[in-house]
Amino acid sequence: MKTFCKYGTHRVIEPLGVLPQAAFKIDSTPVCKDNELLIDVDTLNIDSASFHQIKDVCHHDEDKMKQMILDIVGTQGKMQNPVTKSGGMLIGSVLEVGSSFHNQSLKKGVKIATLVSLSLTPLFIEEIKSINLSNEQVNIKGKAILFDSGLYAVIPSDLNEKLVLAALDVAGAPAQVQKLVKKDDIVFILGAAGKSGILCSYEAKKQVGKNGKVIGLVQNDNQKDILLTNQLCDEVFVGDALNSIETYEKMMKITDGKLADVTINVVNVENTEMTSILCTKDLGVVYFFSMATSFTKAALGAEGIGKDVTMIIGNGYTKNHTEITLNILRESKEIFDLFIQKYV
Repeated sequence: MKTFCKYGTHRVIEPLGVLPQAAFKIDSTPVCKDNELLIDVDTLNIDSASFHQIKDVCHHDEDKMKQMILDIVGTQGKMQNPVTKSGGMLIGSVLEVGSSFHNQSLKKGVKIATLVSLSLTPLFIEEIKSINLSNEQVNIKGKAILFDSGLYAVIPSDLNEKLVLAALDVAGAPAQVQKLVKKDDIVFILGAAGKSGILCSYEAKKQVGKNGKVIGLVQNDNQKDILLTNQLCDEVFVGDALNSIETYEKMMKITDGKLADVTINVVNVENTEMTSILCTKDLGVVYFFSMATSFTKAALGAEGIGKDVTMIIGNGYTKNHTEITLNILRESKEIFDLFIQKYV
């Protein structure tokens, strides 16, 4: 009997010897191996940086976006944007559980959200039904494979599945914030009004306490009003994350020269590394959750200005990240309502 790798290397076509995420092409044949899970896919939640890039290249034309996504998946066997290298996640129903899959109690028909990237998930698309240009969700008819090592969450009965999909796509961010942010910290969030930004702002506010401060950078006054009205940040300013010096000067003024203890970057555009680093105090922490981040630019840029900061790559997984993130939706009516309005 052939033994299949729990990490999915048996599906790698090119180049051989690498894991599925690093591979250019994988086998997406929708047939369940012994140690796999076969999923009937309803919706893809495309990573924000990837969706933003696809939308721009296609000039917001939904038909062109559909074709681009089909071409990517058809070529690579997975939804991995060749520019951003990022993927996203999906929601669907269990179709088949392999005989040696680690959880044999999982039953056919159970709705799940995958917690591993589409950039490593074998995906077969029969049809793209629709694309929501405002919330990065793509409704499809298709199948996907989850490897034995793959993480997933059963959709809870008390929350809407589209709401769960939107939140779990960025579940690693607020969970990491819970670990990184301490009482009385000054926290700076670039992209504070986005999906992950809102969740991070809420969690940061919980952690800093009444003597700490959460500062948000947003693109417009409407986003500023949303954050302040819902008390998700203590201070918010409208600015351009690409303008490092202007943003740094505003942070110097707001913090009386202290700068941020922790900076969280959740924007979906390139070239914001130095803004994050400049706005963080020496020996502070910069958490890059953005898939648009260049870690070469971040490392060499910090060296270039003589800034000693700890820089953390935004791992999409941390212990209990599903529970932490979904509990935010249960705790905060304000965030629940915001997410319902945008993602459901």
